[in-house]
Amino acid sequence: MATLQNIRSKGPLLVIVIGVALFAFIAGDAWKVLQPHQSQDVGEVNGESLSAQDYQKMVEEYTEVVKLSTNTTALSEVETNNLKDEVWNTYVRNKLIENEAKKLGLTVSKAEIQSIIDEGTHRLLQQTPFRNPATGTFDKDMLKKFLVEYSKMNVAQMPSQYAEYYESMYKLWSFIEKTLVQTRLQEKYQALLSKSLLSNPVDAQTAFEAKTEQTDLLLAGIPYSSVADSLVTVSESDLKKAYDGKKEQFRQYVETRNIKYIDVQVNASQEDKDAIRKEMDEYTSQLANMNEDYASFVRSTGSTVPYVDLYCTTRALPADVVARLDSVAVGDVFGPYYYVSDNTINTFKKLASASMADSIAFRQIQVMADDAAKTKALADSIYTAIKGGADFAEVAKKYGQTGEAVWISSANYEGVQLDGDNVKYINAVTTLGKGELANLSLLQANVVLQVTDKKAVKDKYKVAVIKRPVEFSKETYNKAYNEFSQFIAANNTLEKMVSNAEDAGYRLLDRMDLSSAEHGIGGIQGTKDALKWAFEAKPGEVSGLYECGESDHMLMVGVVSVVPEGYRPLSLVKDQLRFEVLRDKKAEKIMADMKSAGATTLAQYAGMANAVQDSVKLVTFAAPAYVPALGSSEPLVSAYASVGEMNQLSAPVKGVAGVFVLQPYAKVKNNETYDQNTEKNTQASLYMRMASQFMSDLYLKAEVKDTRYLFF
Repeated sequence: MATLQNIRSKGPLLVIVIGVALFAFIAGDAWKVLQPHQSQDVGEVNGESLSAQDYQKMVEEYTEVVKLSTNTTALSEVETNNLKDEVWNTYVRNKLIENEAKKLGLTVSKAEIQSIIDEGTHRLLQQTPFRNPATGTFDKDMLKKFLVEYSKMNVAQMPSQYAEYYESMYKLWSFIEKTLVQTRLQEKYQALLSKSLLSNPVDAQTAFEAKTEQTDLLLAGIPYSSVADSLVTVSESDLKKAYDGKKEQFRQYVETRNIKYIDVQVNASQEDKDAIRKEMDEYTSQLANMNEDYASFVRSTGSTVPYVDLYCTTRALPADVVARLDSVAVGDVFGPYYYVSDNTINTFKKLASASMADSIAFRQIQVMADDAAKTKALADSIYTAIKGGADFAEVAKKYGQTGEAVWISSANYEGVQLDGDNVKYINAVTTLGKGELANLSLLQANVVLQVTDKKAVKDKYKVAVIKRPVEFSKETYNKAYNEFSQFIAANNTLEKMVSNAEDAGYRLLDRMDLSSAEHGIGGIQGTKDALKWAFEAKPGEVSGLYECGESDHMLMVGVVSVVPEGYRPLSLVKDQLRFEVLRDKKAEKIMADMKSAGATTLAQYAGMANAVQDSVKLVTFAAPAYVPALGSSEPLVSAYASVGEMNQLSAPVKGVAGVFVLQPYAKVKNNETYDQNTEKNTQASLYMRMASQFMSDLYLKAEVKDTRYLFF
């Protein structure tokens, strides 16, 4: 039991909360896969398929790890989707590395992993609960103790919360250990690649000169913006030629869809707002006249902020309540009032305020016997013995516990759903005086606890808050539903949808390049079914009505076109190419004008119509030079500065923002001293970053297929 006392990152609260967290995880149905798809696959890497069931298990495993690591019982839809993507990306990366490592004979031995654990500095180890309380760093001895205790654990002789916690911590460690192996294999493979790119003295000297040799130069140029678009012609053949020259840039590796959609968000009507306001007036009156059982009353109002009968810091209260708290006397009610930031009507009663210690050290002995009567008798005996002078730690050891003090603060329990026993427990810890002893009778056990230290005094409050969202009524939703349904029925083709949406009062939205790897449409929650439909429909088809969001959105989707895997067609990249071709045509015209003008000096170029001039200083080859007169970064200015002759005018150069000529007038070196080893190490680091790009090449080679959208 000693290790358990040390690794509970949230103090004694984990004993109470962890059972709730695990129950929420086990009972939740967020990850269930529909029965008809049980034999289907969600993806493929190097020809190896991943089944929906195996993917689901990986998601569940990682979900539990995240919940335990963050001490949360539920994840938002956004967090859940991010987690699913992380699981998939990790799976793909590991498969890619394993495939290459197998060819090379790279492996990770148990001895390597043990060495990493013994060293204790790996970043993954710092994310475990097995950390020294004094230093905050990974403690291998704490891990060893835990594993020994886990192997000897007798579930029948310990509270269920403890048993569940031990089991959860063991699963967490198993996940970390597995991840260590995968991470180490990737590190070895990447190191192998990076070591194949070696820096040398010539390379190091060149890189040093590129950043230390500086040039000051004069510039004259004519911006492309000075040439009207109408003065140059871009033909289809020009675009086709540009497309053929850059075709590889337009390759895409997954199919995408271009869609149009209508998103209808249902809002409360004035009648709905008036009805909620009337309810809140009644609740406010009742709140002002009551003086007990606030938890039940607040719960009955449908408030989104539950009442917990504990003193709390302002951190636990809504921002709008905190802003008004000081202007309200104890016993008074404030409200109702509307808070625009979260679209709620609110009222609250300030029940009490006090200055209390927020950090409290206490120790405890958990007592459990064969039945409630024996448990109480044993707890009374322990309490009496300690009260009479017995050493707390020695008594605790007698019952297999350390009796060591742990710290708790409001951050450990504020914002957590607490039941009666939890409130009773925390209330005792937070209100006992220093040195005081208590014998608490809880549902499954008795706890004898003693406060040993208190510090960090803060202002705390008891506040009963009624916060009601301004929600639409069923009648309002039905009206919007019926109207939208009628529109969809009358506009069952993409053409009709586009033509009639605005007249019907709906806003038509576009979404280009929608990918099946996304988790919905338009950033709206609960649109996975609509996404799936979009990838099964044909161009020109429109969907039915999808109810989505937080039951406050309705969606209609129309498929405009399908962009297949491969090279994007010219029609979809014309705008991008037109801009580039237009710039090239303008550059040709400007250069022709310069030639016709017969300019041979910087002053003559600067005297041309629409010309600008500038002086750019301290230009190096290592970075693009910023030219204020053109408002752009110009790599060719940096390139010419490294080779241009002093006081010699360059030929016209086609830059990013215009055509310009350059004339260096000074070259200097900064005071940095050349160190070959330093430069070689810098170059080696650059090569390592280059080597890290190997994953994209392996990904393309592996022909990865992601069909998770069909099931998840």
